Amino acid sequence: MASNYQFQNTGRDLQKDLLGHWYKRLEDAPKNGTPVAYLFISGNICELLRIFGFEIAFPEVNALQCGIKKVAGDMILKAEDLGYSSDVCGYVKNDIGLAASGNKGPFGTMPKPDLLVCNYSGCNTYIKWFEALAELYGARFFMLDVPYRRTGEAMRPEDLQYVVKQLEQLAQVCAEISGKKFDMDKLREQLEYARQAEELWVKILHSAKNKPSPFDAFFEAVFFMAPIYVLRGTKECVDYYQAAWKEIEERIQHKIGPLSNERFRVVMEGPPPWPNFRNFWELFKRWGVVSVASTYSKVGGIWDFGMRHDPSRPMESLAEYAVNCYTNWDWSLRRSMLERYAKEYSADALVIHSVKSCRAFSVGQADVREHFSKVQGLPTLFVESDLADPRYFSEAQLRNRIDAFFESLEHRRISSKQPVAAV
Repeated sequence: MASNYQFQNTGRDLQKDLLGHWYKRLEDAPKNGTPVAYLFISGNICELLRIFGFEIAFPEVNALQCGIKKVAGDMILKAEDLGYSSDVCGYVKNDIGLAASGNKGPFGTMPKPDLLVCNYSGCNTYIKWFEALAELYGARFFMLDVPYRRTGEAMRPEDLQYVVKQLEQLAQVCAEISGKKFDMDKLREQLEYARQAEELWVKILHSAKNKPSPFDAFFEAVFFMAPIYVLRGTKECVDYYQAAWKEIEERIQHKIGPLSNERFRVVMEGPPPWPNFRNFWELFKRWGVVSVASTYSKVGGIWDFGMRHDPSRPMESLAEYAVNCYTNWDWSLRRSMLERYAKEYSADALVIHSVKSCRAFSVGQADVREHFSKVQGLPTLFVESDLADPRYFSEAQLRNRIDAFFESLEHRRISSKQPVAAV
């Protein structure tokens, strides 16, 4: 990225600082007498817990950090030594291995939780994951059951009320643990900060409709999206996205993109292989591939489809958000999302990265490939590895498939006659 512009690299640099301070607060929480809660990213209701003074940790974030720092493999092996099967979710095994290592990771020492909130949004593995942690840590466990969104169904009032009632019960639990009373004004304030951050984040996501795109909505989004998931509802999160938007605005003005030459625009489905993130990105960079939309950047919230936290309806708003995260939608709804992205972002292809150890997330992806390649006529690439376990990443095999696909796509452009099949 060009360095002679005023705001370039702001998003990455500020994100590192924010997450560094966040992890330091977590590490210092026990000595400061601050209660700690563990949450999942998808549909997390962090604003509710923060009004009771909780510091909040996210096991998925710890797992991806272990992956990027090349220690996830060791953590996973420790979990397997404890009896966890090789086909269990890599994130789960990383977290169990982390606990077995005294909670010491590349980000410091994680505090033990005072409260585990299983915000169950679409992935049934979440339940067993937090049950295991509750046993390991002896921590209080709260199950937040979120109804699934299915094709043709609007959000049913009874579903939202069901979640609201559980949130009210959770507030009572938080009050018992923290000794603090429920503060509606503070909750409204946090939801207003959340709404402001979401507005800015959507502007960044929509910027990829430009040609060339100023932003990679998958490989860069994984950095830019971190604050809205772990620090949402805080002023520092809003400040971050105000600064990040200035960087994107500058890119648009000067036609700066994530690559010097955008040759192919793709929509990405699935999470990245964190232990080999850089190498995976390079396999696409060499072909001039820019991701203009992705489902992974919506795994914690579908704000670009209109979802916003609403301080005038605090508990109902939290419930709506929890129901509407990507992992809580059935495949027909997810497929509609991909169709919309392909059209609105002028995509040349769909790329599906399937995760071997994640059955709940990956099941149905082969059918999605068939739908887009045969029904929609959109060239579709299907590749497979894992989001945490480095043993499943074969760079040579991935390179062969990616090269063959984009060679075919390039040939199609030249001939404008031959169709590109799914790969």
